[in-house]
Amino acid sequence: MSRPLVISDCDEVLLYMVAPFRDWLAESQGVTFRMEGNNFANAMRWTETGEAVGEKDIWRLLGGFFDTQMHTQMPIDGAIKGINTLAEHADVVILTNLTDERQQHRAEQLAAHGIHARVFTNQGPKGPALASIVAEYAPSRTLFIDDLPQHHHSVSVTVPQVRRLHLCGEPMLAPLIDCAHEQGHAHARIDCWHQALPWLLDQLHNEEEPA
Repeated sequence: MSRPLVISDCDEVLLYMVAPFRDWLAESQGVTFRMEGNNFANAMRWTETGEAVGEKDIWRLLGGFFDTQMHTQMPIDGAIKGINTLAEHADVVILTNLTDERQQHRAEQLAAHGIHARVFTNQGPKGPALASIVAEYAPSRTLFIDDLPQHHHSVSVTVPQVRRLHLCGEPMLAPLIDCAHEQGHAHARIDCWHQALPWLLDQLHNEEEPA
């Protein structure tokens, strides 16, 4: 009989990303990062002029961060214990929106924090990638954890049988992100791993469909 499967995002679910990215921008890139809404692109301005950072430079800076600063990303409270507890009951894989050449770096980064899981990279909506993973593993049931509502929407359309938890562990972002549960695209919204783990374990073992 196949095992259950947990598919988890990494940034702001397992490891902090925006906080170390903000610090790196300020310390070495001449950029001020301040989230005042849910639009990530609007948060970045050149410190000297106050002008918004253009899209090309945003992607360049993000790439520079992931190429040189992944070691500064620390675990979100309760995430390491939580994901490893889930691994005792299910297969666990990571689905992260990084380019393919950074897949090995992400796997090594997570392993350094005690998370030993297969890493899948993806660009764009996660529904199609998640459907491919589910087809490969053929699990008895699947749980998906991600911090961004658009990915829950994508998964809800592509593989609606997957049980979906919206979790954003970064307090700077959590109040600003639209709630996928309220939108009807996730089965729950829980931003704290200590509260999320009991729900996730229940979903792994409960035969009833989540409300």
